[in-house]
Amino acid sequence: MSETQFSGSISTRLKRIAEMAKRSPGKAFVSLNHHIDLELLKQAYRRTRKDGAVGVDGQTAEEYAERLEDNLRSLLERAKSGSYRAPPVRRVHIPKGNGKETRPLGIPTFEDKVLQRAVAIVLEPIYEQDFLDCSYGFRPGRNAHQALSEVWNRARWTAGGWILELDIRKYFDTLDHGRLREIVSHRVRDGVIVRLIGKWLNAGVLERGDLSYPGAGTPQGGVISPILANIYLHEVLDVWFEETVKPRMYGQAYLVRYADDAVLLFQYERDARRVMAVLPKRFEKYGLALHPDKTRLLPFRRPDRDRLGENGGRKPATFDFLGFTHFWEKSRTGKWVVRQRTAKGRFRRALATTVLWIKRCRHWTLREQHEGLSLRLRGHYGYFGIKGNVNCTLKFRRRVVAAWRKSLSRRSQRARVTWTRMNRLLQRYPLPVPQALSPA
Repeated sequence: MSETQFSGSISTRLKRIAEMAKRSPGKAFVSLNHHIDLELLKQAYRRTRKDGAVGVDGQTAEEYAERLEDNLRSLLERAKSGSYRAPPVRRVHIPKGNGKETRPLGIPTFEDKVLQRAVAIVLEPIYEQDFLDCSYGFRPGRNAHQALSEVWNRARWTAGGWILELDIRKYFDTLDHGRLREIVSHRVRDGVIVRLIGKWLNAGVLERGDLSYPGAGTPQGGVISPILANIYLHEVLDVWFEETVKPRMYGQAYLVRYADDAVLLFQYERDARRVMAVLPKRFEKYGLALHPDKTRLLPFRRPDRDRLGENGGRKPATFDFLGFTHFWEKSRTGKWVVRQRTAKGRFRRALATTVLWIKRCRHWTLREQHEGLSLRLRGHYGYFGIKGNVNCTLKFRRRVVAAWRKSLSRRSQRARVTWTRMNRLLQRYPLPVPQALSPA
């Protein structure tokens, strides 16, 4: 949490909370809501996305800003007095990578987002003292690339071993409200904040005109949901693995978690199988279930050390994590190394999304199409352009260029664009090229 993110007084207050939480790991905070004042709400407003989808009230960020001071003062008074009513979230569905399933997103109203952001700002310095190093998702100063680097390093140092891919079935939809309140109460017992969290958990869901009140879950898309989800899995998985599981292992064991995506790495098969056997019971205790098809245990031993034939003489196993497939391959110097390349499903999904955008923008000017495509390609490279993955990013660029040429050829009956003409167009409107980071 940098000084530039907050005004001086807010930063000082949050540092004080963090210091108290660090000095007293078992302390429950009973007085926190006084930190939520007009100044903090203004900061929360500044940190809330202004271009997001609107909630059930249809109010945009621009409309809310027309009377910002009055709106925030009213919001503060209602939150403190207990008269604030959490409006239902508007549910929409977005397709998953397999193209068959969808992921439900809950969209709060803009005002609700601001208040949720304010509460998250106050909770963050407390739980950042508790969260373990194995957790990377939705935390300040941490990101998916760090989680991927940790998996790469652990797999390399242990020469692979055994990998347990963890997939929690509908995690955000099945998170147990009672258990979550119990876990939160270990650290936070402030009446105002606990009441607000309860209201958000119990807020209805509006979908296609029907209002329902699920008894479990926290909406994906809610501003408060990421930290609540982290608090829950910190108790269910992280602490349990660190304090109960690891001391009982014969060899090395590691956990890397990003939100509800996690992989566990084991040096020995017997350790991996013991944990695999007890994991369903551990999650069931907290109202969660592991996906039977996507949770799997596999040998990831370095090929030259697979003396016991753990993989049955077959091609070395691979596993996916955070959009990347991990596999063993020989380097240019002949050494076995762990590689990370764009997972096929993520590649197809990203390409399909970009191709759809190209079709929709077919009749834009070339300059406008070029600017939009350049922005999308830079975003793709920014995530997938990691060390050793340049071939996949170059392949993605080639497919995008081919889709762009095909789209331009369909602008009219006489608009056929040959590759010679396309190459001239790319000289005038060059698309960004991924940086060729050298693999190990």
